[in-house]
Amino acid sequence: MKWFETYSSNTLGAGGNQLIFSTEGKEMTGRIYYKIFAGGTYNYSLLFSNIMDSTYKFGEESCCNKICDEWELLEAKVGICKETSPEVAGEVENFVSLTFGGQKSKHVMPAEFFTSDPVELTAEKGDFLCYEVRYRGAMIPYHWESILPIFTLENGRFVPDKRVPIPGMIGCDRKVRKKIGYLGDSITQGVGTPSNAYTHWNALISDSIGEEFSYWNLGIGYGKGQDAASDGAWLFKAKQMDAVVVAYGSNDVGRGRSVEGMKKDFATIVKKLKDAGIKVFLISVPPFDWQDDYLERWNAINQYLVNELSNEADGFFHIAPLLVDYSQWEGKSKYEKHPNEEGCRIWAEAMLPPFRKFLNIL
Repeated sequence: MKWFETYSSNTLGAGGNQLIFSTEGKEMTGRIYYKIFAGGTYNYSLLFSNIMDSTYKFGEESCCNKICDEWELLEAKVGICKETSPEVAGEVENFVSLTFGGQKSKHVMPAEFFTSDPVELTAEKGDFLCYEVRYRGAMIPYHWESILPIFTLENGRFVPDKRVPIPGMIGCDRKVRKKIGYLGDSITQGVGTPSNAYTHWNALISDSIGEEFSYWNLGIGYGKGQDAASDGAWLFKAKQMDAVVVAYGSNDVGRGRSVEGMKKDFATIVKKLKDAGIKVFLISVPPFDWQDDYLERWNAINQYLVNELSNEADGFFHIAPLLVDYSQWEGKSKYEKHPNEEGCRIWAEAMLPPFRKFLNIL
């Protein structure tokens, strides 16, 4: 998409298509709040996709590359506010209407990627971009596990509710040296850290590196390397970056993927990204209270990543030993299965030096 030549992410929060919901014939209004990474006056354009990125659980409700049906985006607008919380929707003084090809509404077609027309916004670092949208449809993609503040309008007030069609990227025409993507599962997304806290491991790393680069969090709960290796909409997004951090494995191990299958998936992701001209930084699979067969397969895939596939990547970080509680057992998570704020801080501090070295080769 030519759009990516101009726009890159200006938030460290994740957005992606995880599940599907229906408005059951009625109109709904929702709000999503994103913390602004780099302050200033820029043009903003929001990216959307009507294709599912990942497989939720075992695929009973939604699977990767599933094409969503038509739905209606009736009206959308954006504005800047100073604060919000997961429980209370922040107040916006001045909204700006969004248009789509010059129109205030959009009939979204199956499998469609689309963007809003640019609007100029001024915000300080740490302000929040509020996206408000009115919509209707029987098959609308959303992100049930999102840790962003998300609300729907009920009886005249906004209440916490994830059933809002989520933009894939808050695009901004800020000039950056390179565009960095974080491709992974719920741990990459930030699950395990408080909602709206922006204390997940890659947010901390991005904050430390600073505004010379842009950062797109492509982490999605229940996401698998097997999903990304299918080379669908999810990997398409990652291919628009200059460098991608690949952090998969917990759901592949947990959902019973064989070691040989996981090896093939990881190798495919690395190859397809590198074939697209993208630098790849690979991360090993964190502990997740693994035992028995899960522990054996986790050890086997990490041995492969450390000893073999790391040689094919442009950078590598072995996170697993830092997060294991060896006083319990080898696969026990020291900082909870989804790393908490302390675990994410330890992760970020340890990964920062090799990641800085990796970025210098760009």
